[in-house]
Amino acid sequence: MTIIDHIEFAVSDATRSRRFYEAALAPLGFVCIITVGPEKSRTGGFRHGFGKGGYPSLWIHERATVAPGTHIALASKSRLVVDAFHRAAVGAGGIDNGPPGVREHYHLRYYAAYVLDPDGINVEVVCQR
Repeated sequence: MTIIDHIEFAVSDATRSRRFYEAALAPLGFVCIITVGPEKSRTGGFRHGFGKGGYPSLWIHERATVAPGTHIALASKSRLVVDAFHRAAVGAGGIDNGPPGVREHYHLRYYAAYVLDPDGINVEVVCQR
């Protein structure tokens, strides 16, 4: 069991970011599970919940201000998935922020890729096997 139930962060344009995350997270099996309209959102913008198995564990919400320096890291059991994430995310308009590879400064099995989303949020997928 994980201690984190879900994570949510702000994006400037929820529709644009939804398209990015649908493509970028597809290799991990994540899909958009739920969309909450502005009329039901405390921020007044759209909210989209992504996840697997019917549970939205990663949420984005529309807000004019995006927190600088935001970084999220998602775990994978396969280096091939890390590679596929990087290709999909860059193909969806993300900016390469570190191609797939071993990050020895963490440890010899830390295989990760980093992409900046449309708001500059640093999205990482890592395999530590």
